[in-house]
Amino acid sequence: MKKSILFFMIACCFLFLLTGCTKDEMVDHYNQTLQEAGDDNLTKDSKLQGKRSLGTDSYVGSYSADYDGFTGTETLFGGTALERDGGNEVEVTCKLNISKGAAKVVFESGTNDPEVLIESTGETSRTIKLPSASNYIAVKSDGFTGSVKLEIK
Repeated sequence: MKKSILFFMIACCFLFLLTGCTKDEMVDHYNQTLQEAGDDNLTKDSKLQGKRSLGTDSYVGSYSADYDGFTGTETLFGGTALERDGGNEVEVTCKLNISKGAAKVVFESGTNDPEVLIESTGETSRTIKLPSASNYIAVKSDGFTGSVKLEIK
């Protein structure tokens, strides 16, 4: 058993040497692959209740929507990068207007419980640190009639 593990580790080292990639290049490629996979978790534009404009990456941008009895989750911004080119902090400004039903804007990170950013009519602004994990901002609602405006920088 130990010999097969040792053989596998040596084979991996030779494979890395033969590809000509440095450790940093391999980590960058892995990070890019993770980010592309993470983008697939965002709600597609055609399925959104409102209009989303992405910024320099899928972590930042703006979203504005009017809802009429909507129940569901819209995953709007985020990804799975180990380290963002734009840094590991974002400034989130949320404005929520609830006429009927329930709605909340949440930050979901890794296996942690979602952090509620706002869940009643009002406005909030805060800086969020993005750990090396999957990080998403979503609107969750139940019979929600009202509006949401988000800006993430």
